[in-house]
Amino acid sequence: MTDQTMILAGKSHSWTRAKTGWAIFAAACLLAVGNSVLPAGLVRPPEWLVLPFADWINAVFAFVRDDLGLLYLTRAFAGGVEWLLDVTANLLYGKNRWPRIGPIPWTVIASIGFVIGYALQGWRLSLLTGGTFVWIAVMGQWKWAMETLSVIVVAAPFSILFGLVMGILAWRSKTFEKVMNPILNIAQSLPHFAYMIPVVVFIGVGPKAGAIVTIIFSVPPMIRMSLLGLRKVPHEVIESGHMCGSTRWQLLRHVRIPTARTEILVGVNQVIMQCLAMVVLASFIGMPGLGQKLLQLLQALKIGRSVEIGITIVLLAVMLDRCTKAWATKQPEHFEKGTSFAVRNKFLLLGAGLSLACLVLAQFIPLLDQIGRRDAFTISKPIDAVADWFIVLIDPVTQWLRWFLITWVLIPIRDAFLWMPYAAVLALLAAAGWAIGGLRSALVCLGFFGLIAMSGWWDRAMITVYTVVVAVSIATVIGFPLGIWGSFHEKRAALALLICDTLQTFPSFIYLIPVVMLFGVNDVAVIGAVVLFAAVPLVRYTIEGLRQVPETLIEAADMSGATRAQTLWKVRLPMALPTIMVGVNQSVMFSLFMVIIAAFIGTQDLGQEMQRALSSTDVGKGLVLGLAVAFMGLMVDHLVTTWAKTKKEALGLE
Repeated sequence: MTDQTMILAGKSHSWTRAKTGWAIFAAACLLAVGNSVLPAGLVRPPEWLVLPFADWINAVFAFVRDDLGLLYLTRAFAGGVEWLLDVTANLLYGKNRWPRIGPIPWTVIASIGFVIGYALQGWRLSLLTGGTFVWIAVMGQWKWAMETLSVIVVAAPFSILFGLVMGILAWRSKTFEKVMNPILNIAQSLPHFAYMIPVVVFIGVGPKAGAIVTIIFSVPPMIRMSLLGLRKVPHEVIESGHMCGSTRWQLLRHVRIPTARTEILVGVNQVIMQCLAMVVLASFIGMPGLGQKLLQLLQALKIGRSVEIGITIVLLAVMLDRCTKAWATKQPEHFEKGTSFAVRNKFLLLGAGLSLACLVLAQFIPLLDQIGRRDAFTISKPIDAVADWFIVLIDPVTQWLRWFLITWVLIPIRDAFLWMPYAAVLALLAAAGWAIGGLRSALVCLGFFGLIAMSGWWDRAMITVYTVVVAVSIATVIGFPLGIWGSFHEKRAALALLICDTLQTFPSFIYLIPVVMLFGVNDVAVIGAVVLFAAVPLVRYTIEGLRQVPETLIEAADMSGATRAQTLWKVRLPMALPTIMVGVNQSVMFSLFMVIIAAFIGTQDLGQEMQRALSSTDVGKGLVLGLAVAFMGLMVDHLVTTWAKTKKEALGLE
């Protein structure tokens, strides 16, 4: 075959693929335009297409729970977890259970926090760590915060241990890894509420249910990071271990795991942050603590008190994040043989000394032991006053904006999504998949949304899609320019990334406070909360993508006489686009999670139905709804990943 023939064949193939994609798109448009004359079976999924997934899942769960006796096993495990919770709760806030020696004075815990922070990263982290506990005590929130921390103290070690073991097994067995990968993908795409429903069925409600759902929710990132760390161990290190005569177990314990220490500790960081996020949300299943208090205050629209609790949750999140990251990056300290015990353990001795001093002082000064609500400070009244003043000041603007957005933007867009025939939506998704990844991607799109159509929750799913599309679009309009602006200056980029890091530590509940304060409980508040949550990864990945563009390319553009704008649009953005699309992917995933949580303040989407399933402990319905959300996220992830891979290959980045 001549070169010319090969070129013509390639063009023919390309033309055929493009023609097929446009044909599918045209069919979708025809289906949409002909909505009024289409058969009912093409407008909404017909009854024969809807399968009783919920009933099948409920039957399986009933079989596993009752016939196989798993209920007794789960209850036994829950009993052990409850015993551990009682121990930690007694020590942290004085729950009257064994060992009946608590509570530890708040000054002791604060002093330990100061020492740990200093040992990990110096005075700044020390002030953050110790200052967080001082804030909690002084604001009279000690009991609520310790209720939250007691669950993390119990749940995190279980999640870390399970995740590490599963990661090792996945590293050892390719078959096990292949089985685990789709499970982990689905698990990390499921909304928080989907985890709660089966736990409530098997365990009930209360602290032990909150702890167990936290353990389950936090395991996946530990598995992935453990697997990543073990795979990155250099071959030379392994050979050295073999030459020293190490057994397989010794090689794993003394060589592989220590070498993978950084990745494993990053997994620990993610586990702890996941634990905090879930513990706050576990208030929906009776978990006491900061989350439950924040939920009550938001329902009562007590903004000042909500802000107080919100600050505490944010401080805890930032503190835990910074401490675990510092631990991950801090290299172990080695001492010469013969170094004294005091030198080797100076921070341990300092912490013990301060703790003992605070313990003694607390016996004589009650305020150093516990600070009750009557003795506590509060900033709720000035916050309420400022909030009321600000709300009155901008009320004309917010009222008009709320009316305009609801009447002229949100309702028309929502109605348009609901008006679309499901056959047209499937055809549009197939066309998008075909354009990005060919037949395989088209089938993936059809498969995921086909299952949603067969679930019987099509309209609710479309409302969820509408909310995500609107929120991500607004977040892109905000986050993309901010990322470009931040990327042009190193200090600006560092500040923006620091803010993004901090915002990503916030539990999602926190984002509801400002939007509820400004807009009340309506769709605008939901969209606002989702936008705030989803804009963060867009800013982050836009900055990182633009900063990763090789300097040689930028210099070549400058030497060619390109202006700053031309360099940005013709060189920097095309090269950074694959990384930016990762931010878009994460923004969609964040939006899906936040939409489900924001159902608390009023939506009619899958999140609202999921909350109803949680209240009625309908595990089948809850998992079907959760899987519907997961399928949306997995479809977007597949399309973005496929497109980014193709783009990188075209740019020569892979």
